[in-house]
Amino acid sequence: MLHFIGRRLLAMVPFLFLTSVTVFTLIQLPPGDYLSNYAAQLAESSETVDQATLENLRQRYGLGQPLPVQYLKWIGGVLQGDFGQSFEWQQPVWPLIRERLGLTLLVTLSALIFTWAVALPIGIYSAVRKYSLADYLFTFIGFVGLAVPGFLLALVVMYVAVTWFGQSVGGLFSEQYEGAPWSLGKVLDLLAHLWIPMVVIGLSGTASLIRIMRANLLDELNKPYVETARAKGLPEWKLLLRYPVRAALNPFVSTLGWILPHLVSGSVIVAVVLNLPIAGPLLLQSLLSQDMYLAGAFLLLLCCLTVLGTLLSDILLALLDPRIRFE
Repeated sequence: MLHFIGRRLLAMVPFLFLTSVTVFTLIQLPPGDYLSNYAAQLAESSETVDQATLENLRQRYGLGQPLPVQYLKWIGGVLQGDFGQSFEWQQPVWPLIRERLGLTLLVTLSALIFTWAVALPIGIYSAVRKYSLADYLFTFIGFVGLAVPGFLLALVVMYVAVTWFGQSVGGLFSEQYEGAPWSLGKVLDLLAHLWIPMVVIGLSGTASLIRIMRANLLDELNKPYVETARAKGLPEWKLLLRYPVRAALNPFVSTLGWILPHLVSGSVIVAVVLNLPIAGPLLLQSLLSQDMYLAGAFLLLLCCLTVLGTLLSDILLALLDPRIRFE
């Protein structure tokens, strides 16, 4: 097992290198660069364009040089913990990301916990009580959850909260706690606001995982080893949890490889609608403004989450199912 983990960690190095090259290429595809667009905006608004300042920035970040030179300057800084300078925000990239990283992880992990806590028992119940009224009800709710976009659900929640309860549900903090230092009151206020993005972001993943769990468990329930365990008099709940549920969890666990980055990148529009101070809206703005260093740092972070999620899912699969061997 340790040998497998070591090989996977070593394999991550060339993969992340190729990923960084791909990310840098993608953010360079639009015509021009941020400085060109910035100069055009200043010219349209009849403001003075300081050509000396623009030229200094071009030389500092190699914007006028070939792409390989720009990439080497960028990745060299990343390896030293310097993700570059955000042209739009006029400050280093890492402090901008760090400000939102904690809240992003909190929202992401809470949505992941909600997804698993709801999808796992409902999927088991739907498989055990298939074609029952509750199974049809959960199936209908699952299809609705898959069909309704997250941003539309966010708009509905905000409308109901304002119209029926007279409360604004945007953001993660109340007005008196915006920008205030951390305290017990601010933490409690955060928890009071957290459930809305947790439910909205996690609902689509919950709906799909319910269907996955139900289908996998139905494949396992009628296999000979289940009938043998039942014939030996093993209690039904213990039989379910020890054998078929454990085997049905394999595809369930394997979704960690894509669900972690999806919770960050897939919630961009939801975060914009709910006015959440997390990474999604900042990523969208950096892409729209061609703020290459900020956008590249975010995209590289999503790729790292994908690699990390895949590694965690492989380790959990090896621990969960003894039939899986990596020797």
